[in-house]
Amino acid sequence: MKTVKLSVLVSALFLLFGLNANAQDANTILKKMDDVMYSAKDMTAKVEIVLIDKSGKEKTREALISQKGTKERIFRFTAPASQAGIAVLSLPKDVMYLYMPAFGKERRISSSVKSQGFAGTDFTYDDMESKPYTEKYTPKLLPAEKDVYVLELKPLSPRSQYSKLILKVNKSEFYPTYMEYYDKGNHKLKESTYHFVRIGKYWNAQEIEMKNLKKNHITKMIMSDVKYDQGLTDNDFTVRKLKE
Repeated sequence: MKTVKLSVLVSALFLLFGLNANAQDANTILKKMDDVMYSAKDMTAKVEIVLIDKSGKEKTREALISQKGTKERIFRFTAPASQAGIAVLSLPKDVMYLYMPAFGKERRISSSVKSQGFAGTDFTYDDMESKPYTEKYTPKLLPAEKDVYVLELKPLSPRSQYSKLILKVNKSEFYPTYMEYYDKGNHKLKESTYHFVRIGKYWNAQEIEMKNLKKNHITKMIMSDVKYDQGLTDNDFTVRKLKE
């Protein structure tokens, strides 16, 4: 009887520590991905945005993006004329501002509207936020595939539009390769694919394709003229700069 009890105890401890190790592995993988995505002190780039509707018709827009660390980002449309000047500023503590030139003033984006689409794209304001994934999600390790780790991410915030994300992370370089987004009904809402290239000592998301499965609509973001570590300061990420 003692042998049986000891066996049960050992099995329970093995299961407990096994689960803890599994969770730690998931956290480590997600942290390494954040480190890859936010490794530069700052970054600027040009962005081509291609919108593709269900019939295959394309519309193209252009934008500039600036980012400092993991907390500050400005995304500003520069073309076409009807979109030029529309900009989003992401700041620490989940603060975001939207500037619409037609109204001539900025407005703070409330948490209740962060799930809405950003300027006709398939990205939401929440997707555009500059914030590490480790600060937004709790990860769980799923069975790995040949070249990627697979994580299930559960939102930390109850206000999130998503019930979960399924994330695939390159095993050797730790950048994301694919992501699925599930709505509150646990139905797959969107999926995104990533193409990373190395620029100097950093990995850059040269192209991101976001597909809205319900609308059968695609948004591609293609980066060019990427520059790193230019000495951007907090003064480059203010509401005043949002209007420039």
